[in-house]
Amino acid sequence: MPYLFDYVEHELATFNQKPFGPVDAAVLSQACMIDGAGVVPEPSALPALIDRALTLFAPDARGATFASLMRSELFDGMFTGLVPDDIRRLLMALAASPRFRDLRLCGYRSVFDEASRTQFAATTFTWRNAFSFVGFRGTDVSATGWRENFDMAYMDEVPAQGLAREYLEHMASRLPGELHVGGHSKGGNLALYAALTCSADARERIGRVWCLDAPGFRAGRFSAEDFTRLALRAGAGGDGAAAGEGSAVGSDAAACAVPPRACKVERIIPQDSLVGMLLECPVPARVVRSNVQGLMQHSVFTWEIADDRSDFVDAGRLGEGSQALHDVLAEWLGGMDDERCEQVVDALFAALGASGARDARDVFLGGKAFPQLASDAVRNLDEASRDVLGTALGDLAAIAARRAGRDLVAAIFGE
Repeated sequence: MPYLFDYVEHELATFNQKPFGPVDAAVLSQACMIDGAGVVPEPSALPALIDRALTLFAPDARGATFASLMRSELFDGMFTGLVPDDIRRLLMALAASPRFRDLRLCGYRSVFDEASRTQFAATTFTWRNAFSFVGFRGTDVSATGWRENFDMAYMDEVPAQGLAREYLEHMASRLPGELHVGGHSKGGNLALYAALTCSADARERIGRVWCLDAPGFRAGRFSAEDFTRLALRAGAGGDGAAAGEGSAVGSDAAACAVPPRACKVERIIPQDSLVGMLLECPVPARVVRSNVQGLMQHSVFTWEIADDRSDFVDAGRLGEGSQALHDVLAEWLGGMDDERCEQVVDALFAALGASGARDARDVFLGGKAFPQLASDAVRNLDEASRDVLGTALGDLAAIAARRAGRDLVAAIFGE
C-alpha cells in the first residue's frame, strides 16, 4: 500500500498528464512546513494587473523551485512541525520529482509574534498558467503557535486567521489558472476561514478548498448560509474529488445548506481523527485509512493511498472514539462563556510552562506521559489558576463519564 513518500518518489506523471488531486494537496500542505525565507520571493508589491500579466507571459521565469531550497547552509531551522525529519526528506523527494520539481514557489510570508500570540506562514505554488495552490502552514512546535490554536475556542478571529484572509485577498488577483486553497491541521482551518471571509472577487477565483484533518471554528462563528458562499457553480469543480464523496461524516452535516457534492470544500480526516474533530464544521468529511493508531494518525504521511495513486483509501467510517471526543468537548466548551474559557486556557498554558515543557515536542513526544506532565505542572500553579484548571478538568471528566463511560475517561486522562 503506497503512502505519501511513495507517491512523491514514484509518481512520474506531470500535472499536464494527471490533474491535481487530494494527494497533491496533502503534499503541498506539508511543503508549507518548509521555511522559505530568503529563497522563495515574498508577496509582490506590484499592482495586481501587472503582476498577473508578468506571470501569464512568463510562468516559468518567476519564483523559486524546490531545488532552490536545497541549500545545506539553510537547513538548520528550515523544517518545522512535530516531524521535521519527514519534512526534510519530503523536500529532497520534491526536488527530484518529475511531478513537483517544476512547480514555482512564490509569495512566502511568515509572521511570528509572542506578544500577540501569532504564528502564521503561507506559500503559493504555481504550475505554469494552469493552476495555483495557496498553502497555509499548520502549527509549528512553539507554545505561541499552540496557544493561538486554543484561542480559537473563544475568539471569533485569531491573528493568523486575519492574516490568512489578507494573504488570500492579495494573491488571488495575481495568480493564473484555477485557484486551490488548502492546508493541514491549523493550515486547513486558515484556508477555510480565508475562503469564507474573503471578498466575493477572491472567492470567485477558488476552485477547491482542501482541509486536511483541520479543526473547525467556535460554535456559532459561521452559519450554514455562510457556507453557501462556497457552493460550486453548475459544471464547475475541475478534476479533483468532490467534497463529501466516499465515506463522509460531519459534526452537524445536516446544518450545511450546501449539498456535499456541490461544495468547494474537500474535508479529509483519518478514521481516529482527534484534531479534525475539534470545534465545529458543518461540511461532511471523507474518512481515510491510516497505518497507525491514535494521535499519530494526524500525520498525512501515515494515510494510505490507492494503488493507482489517484486518491487516499476510504476507511468506511469514523472511529467511535473520535465522534465521542467531539461531543464531549462540544458540551464542555458550551458550558463556559468566553471569559471563563479564556481563563481556563490561560491556566492550562501556565501549567504547561510550569511543567518545564519547552515546546510541543516535550508535551507530545517527551519522556513523561501527558497525565504525569499535567499533574506535575498543576502542583506548580498559583492557587487561583489551580482552582480554575482543576474545576474545568473536573467538569470535563464528569461529562466524559456521563456521555461515554469510563473507557473514554481513561483515554483522555490516562486513568
